[in-house]
Amino acid sequence: MNIKTISFILLAIAILAGCNSGQSDEEIRAEINEKKKTINELEKEIQALENKQKEDSIYNVPVNTKTITAEEFRHQIEVNGNVEAEKQATISPEINGQIRKIHIEEGERVRKGDLLVELSTEVTRKNIQELETSLELAQTRYEKQKSLWEENIGSEMQYLQAKNQKESLENRLETAKAQLEKANIKAPYSGIVDEILMKEGDLAMPGTRLLRIVNLKKLNINADISENYLSKVEKGDTVSLSFPAYPDITMDAPIYRTGNIIQPDNRTFKIQLKINNIKEKLKPNIISVLRINDYTNPQAFVVPSIIIKKDIDGDFLFVAEKNEKGNLIAKKRYVETGKSYKDQTEILNGLERGENVIVDGYNMVTSGTGVRIKNRK
Repeated sequence: MNIKTISFILLAIAILAGCNSGQSDEEIRAEINEKKKTINELEKEIQALENKQKEDSIYNVPVNTKTITAEEFRHQIEVNGNVEAEKQATISPEINGQIRKIHIEEGERVRKGDLLVELSTEVTRKNIQELETSLELAQTRYEKQKSLWEENIGSEMQYLQAKNQKESLENRLETAKAQLEKANIKAPYSGIVDEILMKEGDLAMPGTRLLRIVNLKKLNINADISENYLSKVEKGDTVSLSFPAYPDITMDAPIYRTGNIIQPDNRTFKIQLKINNIKEKLKPNIISVLRINDYTNPQAFVVPSIIIKKDIDGDFLFVAEKNEKGNLIAKKRYVETGKSYKDQTEILNGLERGENVIVDGYNMVTSGTGVRIKNRK
């Protein structure tokens, strides 16, 4: 039933009531005018209710908002680094020799100076015996020549030859004993025997890989950084470290040194960190993730990066604010963005403190769409 129908019914009721009451025509007209006035007021009230009903049905897009406040924003460089042991070496013999005895096993811990491998020394020992015998004779001859020379008997040349022969044999004997010592291959530092590459009976020669030993207590982490950050990364800067292979291990460490050369093939420079390997969990050659802070704004306006859209005029987002009727609507707002990190973006211009940015439901609104806030973040 529309408004006109209601009006006619009310008017008819009023006329009939007037006719039945014996009122005069003037009184009836006055009463009719009064009733029409009432109908007009009712029509206005009905129209207002219908408008409100329409508005309520339009402004109902549910959204979540974030109230803009100043907060700290940090931007970090994130690069991968390689872990290496500070003390790691592949050991080779210094002399030729057949491997006589291997005194250690793979995975065994050794201390500095422990005997690892023993080479055959029979030839060297025999050579030492011969040299010792020859040296005894040369020593005796030298002493006699020296005694004669002191008594002015014999020539100076005979004395010098005896002296030279003795000293030459002494040097050769010292060299042979040094070679004998080199036949005993010892640990250069404390660590773990990671791999034994030869077997007993094999012929070992200088330059051949005999075994590998590693100390896991101290590690180096090396990474390549783009030359774009050369002025922002310095020795002593704190780096946050994590390791994909060990998600529970995180730490901070200072940059120990920075490279002085830009690599021409990839336009990077090297940085190195030194860390203590807690419980020796970390292994050489695993990947580490380095996060280096290169920018900090302690009073930044920060929004989720995903809510920022772009059109021909630039970057924009939506804020929730009241229109002239007091209804909450979405309003398109162009902004100037700064740096982004971890799905968060710094807003340099375009927002004011206290404004409500739509962070959930932003893809269901356009400028002027009515909204209803579910939760303010």
